Parts: sequence; structure tokens; C-alpha cells
Amino acid sequence: MKKKIFIAAAVIFSSTVQGQDKDSTKLLNEVVVVTATKTPVSQVQTGKVVTVIGKDLLEKSSGKSVAQVLNEQAGITVNGAYNSPGSVQTIFLRGASSGRTLILLDGIPVSDPSMINNEFDLNLFSINDVERIEVCKGAQSTLYGSDAVAGVVNIITVKKDIKKAFNVKATTGFGNKNTTRNNLQFYGKEGKFTYTTRFAKLKTNGFSAAYDSTGKANFDNDGYDGNVISAAVQYQVIPALSVRTFIMHSQYKADIDAGIFADEKDYTIKNSNLSSGFGINYKKGIVAITGNYQYGELKRRYTNDSLFVRPFGTKFESNKYGGRTQYGELYGIIAAAKWLNIIAGADYRWGNMNQQYYSLSGFGPYSSNFADSSLHQTSFYSSLLFNALDKKLNVEIGGRTNKHSRYGNNSTYTFNPSYNINKNWRVFGSIASGFKAPSIFQLLDKFSGNPELQPEKSTNYELGIQQSHEKITSRVVYFHRDIKNGIDYDNVNFKYFNFVKQTVDGLELELTVTPTKNLSVNANYTLITGDEQTQSRKNVHDTTYNYLLRRPKNNVNLNIGYQFCKSVFASITGKSVSSRYDVGGYRKEDILLDSYFILSAYAEYKHSDNVKFFANAQNLTNKKFFDIRGYTAIPVLINGGVTFNW
Repeated sequence: MKKKIFIAAAVIFSSTVQGQDKDSTKLLNEVVVVTATKTPVSQVQTGKVVTVIGKDLLEKSSGKSVAQVLNEQAGITVNGAYNSPGSVQTIFLRGASSGRTLILLDGIPVSDPSMINNEFDLNLFSINDVERIEVCKGAQSTLYGSDAVAGVVNIITVKKDIKKAFNVKATTGFGNKNTTRNNLQFYGKEGKFTYTTRFAKLKTNGFSAAYDSTGKANFDNDGYDGNVISAAVQYQVIPALSVRTFIMHSQYKADIDAGIFADEKDYTIKNSNLSSGFGINYKKGIVAITGNYQYGELKRRYTNDSLFVRPFGTKFESNKYGGRTQYGELYGIIAAAKWLNIIAGADYRWGNMNQQYYSLSGFGPYSSNFADSSLHQTSFYSSLLFNALDKKLNVEIGGRTNKHSRYGNNSTYTFNPSYNINKNWRVFGSIASGFKAPSIFQLLDKFSGNPELQPEKSTNYELGIQQSHEKITSRVVYFHRDIKNGIDYDNVNFKYFNFVKQTVDGLELELTVTPTKNLSVNANYTLITGDEQTQSRKNVHDTTYNYLLRRPKNNVNLNIGYQFCKSVFASITGKSVSSRYDVGGYRKEDILLDSYFILSAYAEYKHSDNVKFFANAQNLTNKKFFDIRGYTAIPVLINGGVTFNW
């Protein structure tokens, strides 16, 4: 199978950037990305596989969540994206397990140290706050450290090219399920000051989180109420030096259920995140220096005040989690020669978590706690980017050394060459390693923690070719990843341990075609195969699975858009997901979930440069399917509204 995938990757060509926005139609040397090298470079200067989701596409996705937009990209499955608002949303990038994709906010890593795998909750982002998303695939631990095993997702909120002193943008939308979406932005530039403020709110009655398998149990709707407020200010001290400060606070409250196929009428979660900090940028001559500091504070609270209690069942339950993070980095880029850039830097990460649990049942009260515990790690990294043969050959070579407060030292490397055959064709490849440090919970929990845990280690290989012409762009990438020392829960000794081995092979095909000026077709296909050595979910004996849990083997996305006239645009989107396995229950065989195909549509009318009306619908055919076994997937969801710009 690996040989077949490799041959296919070598003979099929593919695209520079996938997505229904203006970036998709640019030639190779016109697409500018930031995440690949920590500094703006054209796509032609890097061999990394970067998908850009631009502002135009995000504005056409106003009825969707950040997770749903990511779920339409090649190589990405976001489990839970199609469940009720507030559901856990797990990113599986290129078949990697949860917590193996690093989330960046404006280039700075964010995580939740109170989560078992350090994942960051995508529900805490509003799509109306996002200017652009860059997905950089493959191991990125050399530049970005722990958790970047399969890649990084950089959610960019910084506005560029602000010219006027005062601008206002407001969006209001309404939909079924008593859904309202509102967004308000103020931004501008006055002299040396640039500022941006935003407020976004989503409220809905929703639908039942758990699936009613009988159709007669009258499960209640599970609502959601969330908002995000943020602000950023930048000051140009001198032409060579700028400073900025930023703050974002997001929170939501959502109703949840008791579990798969099980309703609960008074179970809620309330999550919040505060992220703030500052940064400096200095650039003069051949030297550019960047410094950033970020502080994060996350809170999660689960409350179950049961109305219907079985004898000796739980009457009340409260589970509170707290997490705090600090991140500091300083790095420089030196243009040592026309053919050589040197990147060197260091970063420091600190995480803290605590937990308080209390319940009341027929047996009496019970309480436990996870006392304040913290970890930290310090890293040094460098990377050389050089070109030759009139900039046709571009190579990145880099390495990182990491010192962790618990397990000691580890290191990673990157070798990433690419060759531009001409302005339309290029080939690229990479060999890179990644790592994931064990979390606070996995190391220090008094019941299941294992202080002897070592970091997960991965080796990644890529090979691809891409082309870009005026009416067609395409990209194909073959990738292979080996994970050793993977962390999992030992159901025999009831502790976390280093045991899992995973091998993944995959193929990503992306295509953008504009046969006429007004018609655009965007498509992507992902094939993922894998073997995973772990404990059996049925009998806890050691076993090897030849499939990846909740990750489909085949995934197809298609979008067709048409500009009927200057004022009217419409598009239709289809998504096809093959069958895949989900957990069957405690010590039961995994269960195969059916494949599904869903349709969505979008339309907009621009009344003027200042006023735009829009409407969108998800799951047009009201397809009944499972994204996660036992939980309800989205029904028909219709949303419409208006956007004002001044």
C-alpha cells in the first residue's frame, strides 16, 4: 500500500493553496505565508506544505465555526465539528491523535494545561474575529516545539493595511434553532498608533447533544451562549521599532448530556479563556528581532444538578479545572547574504493546573482535588534558509534542543528542500522530527500519573509536486509518519505509559480550477492509512489496529462558486466522509460508523461597498449521520444576516 501511495504522489500534480479565496488564484511567487518560517515569505521560498484560508473564504463561512472551516481542508478531520455547539472538538491532522496539532494565536502557541493532552478548545474562537488561518502541515517542532507533531494551525487576528483613522464593521445574523450571531469591530490608524477592537456573540437554543436512538425519548435541546472580546494596539516608536499589546477574553456556557445516547436536562459546562501580552519588532538593515510574551488563564466548570436520580445515584456534581500558561520568546533573523537567512531564537513555556471535584449521592458527599502543579520547558532553536541556482533551489535545515523540568532533554531536526522548475512548477520534500511532552495530568495525577514518562517522538517524511497557472492550480503530497514512545493509558496498571507505536501513510490532493472569470471550483481529497500498536479496547491485551479511530480513510471536499454579477455570488459545498470506527463501549469491540455525504450552500448580495446581505445553509438534505457515535450531528441549519462597513 505504501508503494502505491508513493507512486501516485510522484505522478499526480497539485495546488499551492486550497480554499475559495483570492489567494487560491495566485501564482507560486505571489502567495505570502508567515507560519512556515516565522517571517513573511512567498510560497516559492519554502518547501513546507501550507494551506491558507483567507479573509474572503472566512467571510463566506459566517454561519460556520472555526472547527467546521478547518474540517473542509485537505488532511484535516475535526471530530465534533458537526455536533452541538460547545461539543469537544478534536483536531486530527494527517491521522495524528488528539493533542498532536499545535494551535497558534497570531504565531504564539496556546494550550490548556488542565486538559489531558494539552488541547486548546476551538469553541473559544469566533470566526468573525479571524483575519486569516494558515495550516502548516508536517512536523514543525523545530520552530514551534512540543505538540507540533503533525503540524500547526495559526489563527491570525491581526489586521493588515489599515489606512483610515476610524473604521467600523458590524454583522448581525439570525437562524433557525433561535440562533443569533453578532459581531462589532472598530479599527484604525492615526499617526504612529494602530488599534483594533472586536466583540462577537453567538447564542442558540441548539439541538440535543446526545442522539435519541428510540426517537421517542423527547431529549431536550442543548443550548449555547458565548462571546469573545479582544483589543490590540501597536505603536511605531521609530521606523525600525514597533511595540504592541493585546488582550482577548472569550467565554461560553453550553448544555451537555450524560453521554452517548443518554440525555441529561441539567448538565452544563462553562469555559473561559483570558489571553494577554505584548510584543516588540525591530528591523534595521539585515537584522530583524522579534520578542513576545503571553499570559493565559483558562477555566472549565462542569455542573450536574440532577433532577432524576436513581437510588444511590449522583444528585449533584461539580468539577472545576483551572489552567495558567506563560510563554516568552525572543528570536532574530539575519539576512547574512542574498542566498542565506539565519533564524535563531529561544522560548520558555510554563504551565500550571488544578482541579476541584465534589459530588453528592445516596452514599453521601465525596470530594477530591488536584493541587496546583506546574511544569516548564526551555528551548533553543536555529534554522538556515538558503537558496541557489538563481533561487530555484531552496533549502531549510534546522534543529531545536529542549530542556523539560521533569524528563530532561530532547531534540528535533528539519531538512526541507524544494526546487522551482519554473514559475509554475515546483517539487518539494522534507524529513523532520517532532515531539510531544507529557502533560501535567499524565505526569503528576496521584492516581494515574507516571513521573517517569518520556516525550513522544515522531519522524515525518513528505514528497510533493505542485503547479500554478492562470486557470488551474493543484498540489499533491505524499506523507509518512512514524511515532514511537507514544503516550497512552495503561488499563492493566491504571497509569499512563510510553507504549503506543503509530505508522501513518497518506496522500493529499488539492485542486482549484477557474474555467471562466466568474466560475471557481475547489476540491481536495485525503487518503489516510495507518497501523497503531496499543492496548486492545476490548480485552486490554496488546494489539495492533490497522485503522485509526474516528479518522476516515477517505475524505473529499468540493466547492463550486459562481459570481452571477458584481453584486451576487453563490456557492455550494459538498463533503464526503468514508466509514470509520468509533469506540463501541467499555471493553467492547469498536463499531464501524456509516459513511456520509452532506451539502451546504452560501449566497450573498452586495447592495453597495458598505452593505452586504448573506445567507447560508448547512446539511441541506437533513442527512442523518454520526460524527461521533451516540451524539447528534447537525440537522438543517439556516442562517442569514447583513454586514455593514463604514
